[in-house]
This record gives sequence, structure tokens and C-alpha cells, in this order.
Amino acid sequence: MRASRLLSILMHLQAKGQVNAQQLAEHCQVSLRTIYRDMDALSGAGIPLYSERGAEGGYRLLGNHRTQLNGLSADEAQGLFMLGLSGQAAELGLGGVVAEAQLKLLAALPTGQRDSLAKMSDRFLLDAPGWFGEAETLPALVPLAEAVRRQRRLWLRYRSWKSQRERELCPLGLVQKGGQWYLVGQVGADIRTYRVSRILDFKVLATGFERPQDFNLAQYWQQSRQRLEQESYPDQALLRLSAQGHKLLRALFSPYQLARSQAQGEPDAQGWQQVSLPMGSVWHMASELARLGAEVEVLAPAALRKQLADTASKVLALYRPKDS
Repeated sequence: MRASRLLSILMHLQAKGQVNAQQLAEHCQVSLRTIYRDMDALSGAGIPLYSERGAEGGYRLLGNHRTQLNGLSADEAQGLFMLGLSGQAAELGLGGVVAEAQLKLLAALPTGQRDSLAKMSDRFLLDAPGWFGEAETLPALVPLAEAVRRQRRLWLRYRSWKSQRERELCPLGLVQKGGQWYLVGQVGADIRTYRVSRILDFKVLATGFERPQDFNLAQYWQQSRQRLEQESYPDQALLRLSAQGHKLLRALFSPYQLARSQAQGEPDAQGWQQVSLPMGSVWHMASELARLGAEVEVLAPAALRKQLADTASKVLALYRPKDS
């Protein structure tokens, strides 16, 4: 296990440049004392390490020292090979790069591992868009990705829910969610998210920008997603569902709502049971519940019950036989 940890430390130093002992301890999930011993062992083995004391200090490899890896296990190689199976790299203009990297990986591996790796794309597939959805065609995606990589400012003309707006921003990252691409950009001190399909026009500017050192795209996206979900479902609806209504609820409502639903008591003799469910606007929730037909009764809030009753009355009026 120590040999694996020492190799992991070397790879971390190669990838990060300079890393302090605390960061290495967290990365390897060991104590600081263990890290100090490991660094002494690496230095004693002839690895050219440089250490610097102080708040801005840490460890780094001297010169252009690189550790060549030719001892990947079969599982590790397959894991790396699967990184290029999705179409995201191609959408970002990196399909050829990924394909070339896969060829190099195949060439570097022992013959016995090549056959199994060559079959990986026949066994695993990522189809990102949801059912009955179409993947977006986004001509702007490749130049936007280039602006992200090169750290070039962008000018956008963007269609929001209410109007068209213009923005100049620093592009920090691109995220694909549910088959849709989103651009994360910094405007002044704020970091905002823009759906790429709503970008009407853009220009990659010649000016660069400094990326915020404390910005983490994955962390930002997770927090942004959680905030959006909470804002989208701020209230609770109290429903009375039949057994068939329960099945329809599981089939038609979002995983977020279902995970936070709560049954109230036991079903009655006819199989009806009270359930609380997160809800957004009254109009939107009434539209969703209308799909359950007579298999649901709204108990609260009163505004939702009235909205659904009004909708049912209008539907009934449309289908009531006309007097001849």
C-alpha cells in the first residue's frame, strides 16, 4: 500500500506542480507525519524534490522530471479508456484528440489487454439526452469551449425568460446536464449560468482574464443545482392518492419530488392514502396533477385545490354535450 501511495504522491505533484503537506495528506487520507516520512523516502530514492517552508510553500518536482507509467492494471486501463466513450468530447471539438489518446493508450499496453479494451465501446454507451429528447445542435459550442480553454473574455447576446440581454463575461467552464449545455461565466463579482442554446450571438474577445483561484466548477455546479431545485419547489402540497394514483405519481413526477414525498398514515380500505409532495407554482403543480385525473384529490393548499377544480370545470365544459 505504501508503494501505491508513493506513486500517487508523484502523480499528484506532476499534475499540480506545487502541493503542500496538508493537501497531500488529504489526498492520500493519511496523517501529516506519514506524508513527511513518504517525502523523505522519495527523496532518498533519488526523486528530485524541492520543499519550501511558509504559508505559500510546499513540495514540487525539480526541472522537467516526469515519471513514466507503464504498469497500469487492466481495470485502470479500462477506466481510462472509457473516458472517451461519450460524445461530449466530440461536441467540444476534441473528438480527434480523444481518439488519438485512445490509440496511444492501446499501443502502450501489453498485447493481452488490447483485445479487451478494443471492445469497450461495444459494451458501454452514454446516451445523454432524456427519452424522446433530441440532442441540441450548437454551432457555438466549439468556439465557446476554445474561449474557456484559452481564458478569453466573451461578449454574448442572450435570450432570457423575459428579454434579450447583452453581457461581457469571463467563461469559467462548460457543463452538460440532461443533454443540454450550460456556460458558467463570471460577470463582475458574480458567477452566473447561461444555457448555450439561448445564446443568440457571441464574440470571442482578444482580452484574457485571470481565473479565480478558489473557483471549483464541480462544486459550483452542485451548489447551483441544489439551489435551483430548492427554489423550484419551495412549498408542499397535501394530496390524497388512490393506489393507481401512487403508480402514476411514480411514473410522471420528478425524482426530486418523489425522493422528498412523505406518506401520511396507512392506506384506507379503498387504498387511498395521504401524501405530502414538494410543489412549485400553483399553476404548474395543478397542470402536473391534472395528468392523474380522478386518482388524486388535493387537500392543501386551498389555492391549489381551487386551481385544479377550475381546470376540471373548464375541461368538463368543453366535453359537455351541446344542446341541438
